[in-house]
Amino acid sequence: MSDPLTKVTAALRSEQIIPDVIPESVKFSPSVLFSITWPLNGTEVVLGDKVERNLTLEEPQIKILPLLAPEGTGEPANGNKGGETSYTLVMTDPDAPSRADPKYGQWRHWIVTGVKLPAANAAETDGVYAVKTHAATTPYFPPGPPPGSGFHRYIFLLFEEPAEGISIPSDAVEHKAEPPTRRNWDALKFADTYKLKLAGANYFLTKATE
Repeated sequence: MSDPLTKVTAALRSEQIIPDVIPESVKFSPSVLFSITWPLNGTEVVLGDKVERNLTLEEPQIKILPLLAPEGTGEPANGNKGGETSYTLVMTDPDAPSRADPKYGQWRHWIVTGVKLPAANAAETDGVYAVKTHAATTPYFPPGPPPGSGFHRYIFLLFEEPAEGISIPSDAVEHKAEPPTRRNWDALKFADTYKLKLAGANYFLTKATE
């Protein structure tokens, strides 16, 4: 049986998130396992769950999930470095307005920088919530797939920030919240610009209520 982190990349390939959002050239090897949660309604998703859109309207949380470390290593299971490292979380939809016609993809739904990851371990069987130390750079915009457009892939990417952190200029598109400014974004080009290293990924599927 494959380990949980290997299952992440397998799931991303199955839904063609690799290569549609994460290019093959990135050679992504996840080091952090996390779920997406909406604590107010108890919804939690891992790797491709189908979720009703009305359950995703509030800004979600990310929960760092425990992994068993290799026996005898004494190392934490997840590759995160606890509170000493900051991360950037993004949420993007490559299927705007539809997977068949993604002329507006990627649609930038959310960016948060300065995310701190408590070290999760096997004793914390339910996982631990990441801490948002900054206000969102791009405010959360809930899924809004058009009627008849089918399921959209909503992808969360967790990037390790450089030691000096990142500073996104105030006139950068990532600070713009109006819907037209969110179109035709590219998460990995954003990461390249700010020297971010992809550490984890997750996604869910939702569609309009017909």
